[in-house]
Amino acid sequence: MNDSRAWVAGFRTGVISPYEEIKLAEPRGFAGQTVRQVLRMAGGGERLRVRLSNRYGRDALRIGAARVALRKAGDEIVPETDTGVRFSGADEVTVPAGGEVVSDPVDMAVAAGGELALSLYLPGETGLATYSHQPMATAFVADGNLASAAALPGAERAAARFYVTGVDVLAPEGTAVAVAFGDSWFEGVGTTMDADRRSVDVLNGRLARGWAVNQGIAGNRLLEDEIGEHALARFDRDVVAVPGATHVLLHFGINDLGLPGMVGRPPAEAERLIEGFGELARRARAAGLAVLAATIGPFAGAIYPGISTPEGLAARRRVNEWIRAGGAFDAVFDVARAVEDPERPDFIRPEFDGGDGMHLNDAGARAMAESVDLRDLVL
Repeated sequence: MNDSRAWVAGFRTGVISPYEEIKLAEPRGFAGQTVRQVLRMAGGGERLRVRLSNRYGRDALRIGAARVALRKAGDEIVPETDTGVRFSGADEVTVPAGGEVVSDPVDMAVAAGGELALSLYLPGETGLATYSHQPMATAFVADGNLASAAALPGAERAAARFYVTGVDVLAPEGTAVAVAFGDSWFEGVGTTMDADRRSVDVLNGRLARGWAVNQGIAGNRLLEDEIGEHALARFDRDVVAVPGATHVLLHFGINDLGLPGMVGRPPAEAERLIEGFGELARRARAAGLAVLAATIGPFAGAIYPGISTPEGLAARRRVNEWIRAGGAFDAVFDVARAVEDPERPDFIRPEFDGGDGMHLNDAGARAMAESVDLRDLVL
């Protein structure tokens, strides 16, 4: 390897277990099928390697074939770019239950903002798949081994990602990577499907150098497992271990304050959230990462029963005061003020509301991204 090049994260996606009690998307498995997934690359490089996960699988996962290509449109690839992916020199790989694999380097250049199509042929019964449940991106599923097919006519469409956790790229040494670590406001719930208008995508469009990879999980909490492992539990794996990471952006709290009410439990206490944020800041700095924290966005208009409570909204205001003034972070991006209704600050501005009073639409995601001062995110 040329000493002036290094492997860094060019794409990431947070995954969850299909066996969780609360499901925002229906889990599924595969048998004798090809799954083609379109991955929008946050960053590019001259070679790549693919990361696959059976982290939450209960049985071994056999990958009969894996291929990458540039995406043309829909489920179509650019045929002349179609390239096989190998694992320790083999075309196939078996990933044990709970395991993960990283492919051999693939001699294929990808560009920041480019669309990489990853096709996996799954010859056996997989059981329920480790997956990203709200990526605002469509996967295509077809019977048989069509991993190298130019198109998948009649393919089933699935609004999730399966088995993939990331793509690394061989990029110039010193390329910096920010990790957007959080919940649905990073993953993109409320934005237009397949349009890549998530807040992290917009942020990448603003950066002159370096990029941000997306480790948002819709429904994820700071303090407790419920949808995905909670932030304190997954921080080392999903942030510290990301190659090239130099910064972490945090957005947590809404689900700690709102989701308990759906099952008749009280929201997290403000002081516990403050302690959790403080621990993340300490761990980020110990890992040599600059840490930027978002204020907790408004959710008084949430249409889901039990989400919006006076106690939860009061705790949000208390935590936000601490985030703004507490000095725990290298910088703060004030998402709450950027998207709140000036007349009713516990509510999202109508023009930014994704339709449920709790998530941001495309315009709101843009406002969230623009609340980051790029002087605080020097990549």
